[in-house]
Amino acid sequence: MKYRSPHHVSDVMTRTVVAVGLDARFKEIVTTVNQWQVTAVPVLEGEGRVVGIVSEADLLAKEELRDRDATMIGQRDRLTDYAKAGAVTARDLMSSPAVTVPPDATLPQAARLMALHGIKRLPVVDSQGVLKGIVSRADLLKVFLRPDEELADEVRQEVVERLFPVSARNMRVHVREGRVTISGTVRDADLIPLAERLAAAVEGVVDAQCLLEGLSTP
Repeated sequence: MKYRSPHHVSDVMTRTVVAVGLDARFKEIVTTVNQWQVTAVPVLEGEGRVVGIVSEADLLAKEELRDRDATMIGQRDRLTDYAKAGAVTARDLMSSPAVTVPPDATLPQAARLMALHGIKRLPVVDSQGVLKGIVSRADLLKVFLRPDEELADEVRQEVVERLFPVSARNMRVHVREGRVTISGTVRDADLIPLAERLAAAVEGVVDAQCLLEGLSTP
């Protein structure tokens, strides 16, 4: 059986996405967030183009700043939050432009975007900005749920048999809780470090170690 790592966002994203329009009102958005148990919703315009996103933080500004005076010294850097506290529609509440990711982005690229912007999920959009799905931190972690047997098969096929077509029969691949160990003897010992790097790069692998020895030559 041929195995392929879920390398791209399209492999792990959620395709059914709850979203709101620009004119969605405050209570409608809160109801949507609560009903679907999400932390943010994309805001769409026209034929599904993502123009922004409303997060729980955007919504909470109304409650957080309810009793505060926007003219107080030290509040100048929060004028945007005060504006959102008075907003009643997604158009005024949303953060725009939204941070998005294309379906063919790699999982590390999506993870870096989330870390850089301090967000938990990314709308997935096509080249026209149309919503195709959403990817969350939990989605990116799904690769670590791959069975050990599946990981072993992929490492064997994509690493061992490709790098060591002659020596493969003298090699063993063992995986336990996502940790890969490749052992045995190989003709070309110079390829051992590359084999370890490639095995570690398989999506879902936690760690990889090569306990390989080069065949002695007379």
